[in-house]
Amino acid sequence: MTVDSPDAMQELGRRLARLLRPGDLVLLTGELGAGKTTLTRGLGEGLGVRGAVTSPTFVIARVHPSLTGGPALVHVDAYRLGGGLDEMEDLDLDASLPESVVVVEWGDDKVEELSDDRLHVVIARAVGHEEVLDDVREVSVRGIGARWADGSGLDALAGALSG
Repeated sequence: MTVDSPDAMQELGRRLARLLRPGDLVLLTGELGAGKTTLTRGLGEGLGVRGAVTSPTFVIARVHPSLTGGPALVHVDAYRLGGGLDEMEDLDLDASLPESVVVVEWGDDKVEELSDDRLHVVIARAVGHEEVLDDVREVSVRGIGARWADGSGLDALAGALSG
């Protein structure tokens, strides 16, 4: 889908949050400045968590507890981590995952082993007529595993993406 502004990216996060439940793993892929943290900010709003959702680049991970009795949001930035799941063990993501929604920026080839079921969101800058369109992004969301493979998971995902 095409997302034409940071506000629209945040709204996409709010819509996706309606589908998420404790134990869900979300991997975000995209270049620097693509909108991964903006999407996560929307997820946090949709989940009703405490605290401003900002990039956890320098602290690696932030936990945002729920204000509504729902799951906490664990927001991880794996950009500076190169060793895969072994290097991430200190974060105890496997202990946090059952009762939280875990969102990992730059998590490709690093955290897939945490769960057979996950959402993989890829955000790319849109290109038109040989120029990069500043705020426009192409977003693809793919559900992996049984959680998303049954009809209800895919239907809900398609509905959330379409608005």
